[in-house]
Parts: sequence; structure tokens; C-alpha cells
Amino acid sequence: MICNSCGIDDIQCSALIYFRFYAIMHIERKDFMDTIRILLSGKTNLQYYVDAVNGVGAEADAKYLPCIDTSYDGLILCGGNDIEPSRYNEAIDGAIEIDKDRDQVEFALLKAYIDAGKPVMGICRGFQLINIFFGGSLYQDLPEASLHTNKTDYYTTHFVKATKNSIIGKIYGTSFSVNSAHHQAVKVLGNGLDAAAFWKDKYVEAYEHKSLPIFGVQWHPERMCFGQKRDDTVDGSKLFEEFIEICKK
Repeated sequence: MICNSCGIDDIQCSALIYFRFYAIMHIERKDFMDTIRILLSGKTNLQYYVDAVNGVGAEADAKYLPCIDTSYDGLILCGGNDIEPSRYNEAIDGAIEIDKDRDQVEFALLKAYIDAGKPVMGICRGFQLINIFFGGSLYQDLPEASLHTNKTDYYTTHFVKATKNSIIGKIYGTSFSVNSAHHQAVKVLGNGLDAAAFWKDKYVEAYEHKSLPIFGVQWHPERMCFGQKRDDTVDGSKLFEEFIEICKK
């Protein structure tokens, strides 16, 4: 019999429909499989992180207190509250707005992603948390905090110096401007971490792990790209692009 719709034999028509359907599904499945999926762990201002990750062609899934799920291609630990100082064997002496539930979840998440051999990027609080995980500590309240934070608009900026052969240095060069919104900083650098950038040769502003696919920055690159891009800092999207490339390996 002849198909009324296309004018060819019914069997041929059915086969054509099947192969067209298979081709479409194969393409859609390949596109899905090729998409890099990133878990974002945070609490506030998550849309900025989502926009940054999606803006470089990946797929972001942002959650507060997410379940331990290593099916994603990478993990970004976002900014936010201070970390409980007992995590680095100190009493509270300047730390504020502590979220112990988030601490517990994110330390467990970090361990799970390390065990799975998957990339992790830390931003601000996340940068500090990774440092603590590897045995480092923090200055709980910087004497120069006014030079590093502006909680209302993130307009505070300063220059940092990066090491030439670090991930950061290769992206931005050895001296560049970033935003700043923090009152704490790395005091003792964690085991296995190499400092990659400094503020005035005093505070570590970026690091990368010697052997694991892990790096972090103290500043907020998500507030320096796409809709948040600004003329007085470098383009934060470059960091997210680098992280996605690491996740592809």
C-alpha cells in the first residue's frame, strides 16, 4: 500500500519515520551527554553563579545544602557565611554568621568530589573552606577589612599579583584588578595547595592544588562577567571557562 502522506510504500514510509526519529534522538542524546553539568553549593546570590556557568556553555544546578551527588562533572563551592573556627582549631574571634549545617554538607561534598577525582572550584567562602579542608587556617577578621569588603554593592576593587605559571597567571597575567567582598583571609595555606595570587604580598588571593583538579579564588568572578561585567576589573568569565575545560578532561 501507498502512504497517503508521502506517496511511498507503507513499509518504506515506516522505515523512514523510524530512522528520522532515531537520528533526532541520537543528536539530542549526544548534545545532552556533551553538556558539562556543574553542581553549585551556596545559599545567597546564587543566580549570579548560575548565569556565569550557563554563560560559558555549561549547565548549572544551584542548591543550598545539596545531597552528596557526584554525578555532576564538577563542583563549585560558592561564597557566603563564615566557617565555624573550630574546623581549624580556633575559638570564635571575629567570625560571624556561621552556618554549621552548610559547613557539614560542604566539607562532605568536597571529600566526595575529591574521592571521585572530579574538579572543584572555590569562590570566597568556598576558597576558604577548601583551604581548611586541607589543614589550613584563616584570619577571622582582617584589620584591613575595610579595604576588602563592601557588602552593599561589591564595588570595592584592588590589584593582586599572580605567579606566572599558575592557572590564574596564565589567564590574566601577573598583575590585575579584581573585586573584593570579604573580611577573612587565608592565614596558613593548606597541605598540597600552592599560592597563585597575593594582595600586597600579604594575603593569599588564589591557589591551586599541586596534584588534584582543584583551585580557588578569594574574589567573586561571578560578579565580574556577563551582566555583571565591569570596566575596572578583569573578565570573570575566563575563570569559569577554565574550570569547564578542566571538567572536560
